[in-house]
Amino acid sequence: MRADGKRARPSLRRTRRPQGHARPSLRLTVVGLVLATAVALFVAYRAERSPGPRAAISSVHLHGTGTGTTHVHSTTTTAAAGHSTTTTATTGPGTLPQTTALPSATSPQFHGEMADLWNGVVRDQVSVAMPAFFPLGAYLQLKAIPDPQEDWRLRLVGEFALDVAAAHALLGAAATKAALIAVDVPTTYAHWVTPGTCYNSIGYYEVPNARIVYRIDGVIRSFGVASMISWRGQWYVVHLGAVLRTTTGPGEVDDPATGPGTSAYSSTC
Repeated sequence: MRADGKRARPSLRRTRRPQGHARPSLRLTVVGLVLATAVALFVAYRAERSPGPRAAISSVHLHGTGTGTTHVHSTTTTAAAGHSTTTTATTGPGTLPQTTALPSATSPQFHGEMADLWNGVVRDQVSVAMPAFFPLGAYLQLKAIPDPQEDWRLRLVGEFALDVAAAHALLGAAATKAALIAVDVPTTYAHWVTPGTCYNSIGYYEVPNARIVYRIDGVIRSFGVASMISWRGQWYVVHLGAVLRTTTGPGEVDDPATGPGTSAYSSTC
């Protein structure tokens, strides 16, 4: 949300005086404006420097075990209200060329992606989960089809949104109380998909049926991630609920189960 505020400039009435005489009222007005502006800037500076009230920000940190399983615990940090953080602009991964690096399920980037995916499911907001999804720029390089951008937007992201909503519905009314425990990635099932397969012009790794393990109402439950594929050594979700849809209506949840569940091998692309 944006709010624009503009300070109206005070009008200066000009009175005709005999040539060569000073205009003290005008000079005093200008001096007053300068002093008022200086005071306003000083007050704004002091307000900006003031720490102000501190607001709690909840975040999730994920820790890899080195076995293809990502475990999580929650912490709480604080930040001064009204203060911005400095960020460094980076090049989006989709703008860079593909590599043959096998992704890790324990990298900080993957941890962040899974936290975003989980938060998107809990809040039923696909926009929150999108950092975990396969980037558009990479898809444009990957697919040898007439309009990959529309395919990505309408089919892939459209199905992803439906599946996020379906997973949220699976959590039920207690969704906000559900706690992510682990993301199990069966790295032994990862396989290289060669160029030319499934209308792809570039090769990539694919891993099927990772498991999202969570606790809700004191019970351990899980559901699957149908397919993740690689780009430059990072895993991204490309199909959450199903690779091949069984319906054209609501979203799907991949193999929901009580307990951590079991990943099954699939040679999908």
